[in-house]
Amino acid sequence: MVQIYLAGALFSQAERDFNKKLQQMMLESGFSVFLPQEDAEDNEDERIERNNSVIFLSCLSGLQKSDMVVAVLDGTDVDSGTAWELGYAYAAGKPIIGIRTDFRIQTPGEKVNLMIQETLTDFAGSVSELKTLLFNAY
Repeated sequence: MVQIYLAGALFSQAERDFNKKLQQMMLESGFSVFLPQEDAEDNEDERIERNNSVIFLSCLSGLQKSDMVVAVLDGTDVDSGTAWELGYAYAAGKPIIGIRTDFRIQTPGEKVNLMIQETLTDFAGSVSELKTLLFNAY
């Protein structure tokens, strides 16, 4: 079973809900999913109670064990933690699919920041497009 690391911002209820929606779609499609907000217990309460290095090491382990990364790239700029995870995955040679549902226009020819865009193996503009990409490629 292919394991996907789901990278994305997880700081608002809307972000966490969208991540869960993506996770559910991937699970229903037969993938295993590492979701940092759950699997690394990365949330407000845990950041207060635990040493941040525990969360970091859990996420790093999830990245290392995953076969590929799906990255949520919404917002005016990509979440900094997501950008780090993309760099790590790219250096490790893992396939990366970016999903950006945000319709704000970027620089012509760029869907997201150039350095992020160039790490991507593929790009989806919607959840249904992401599902199709996952079915066709993995």
